[in-house]
Amino acid sequence: MAAITTEAIKELREKTGAGVMDCRRALQQSDGDVQKAIQVLHAQGLERAGNKAGRVARQGVVETFVHLGRVGAIVELNCETDFVARDEGFRALAREVAQHIVGVGRATEFVAPEDAPADMPEEE
Repeated sequence: MAAITTEAIKELREKTGAGVMDCRRALQQSDGDVQKAIQVLHAQGLERAGNKAGRVARQGVVETFVHLGRVGAIVELNCETDFVARDEGFRALAREVAQHIVGVGRATEFVAPEDAPADMPEEE
């Protein structure tokens, strides 16, 4: 087995953003080859994503934004845990999304253009 250097771990971490120990394990599995280690980390990421696929986001926040008392938006932003839902950063994200929706206006009535009714007039 090839010796795993801190430089190799640092290089892999910079390329992938993975944790130090994950990088070290991937380099050990790939005998120090950085390209193979990237593939190992990618496979592990896909496996972890597959494990999370069945989870349901049951927690979250509802935020509103009203501009000049005339235009408003209500946003529900869900997450997996109440710990995240109570985080001020998460709540700020929900507020910013509501503000963005109000700022964009009518264009956000539908998630995608194909969701809009066929007889809906084009915006000017």
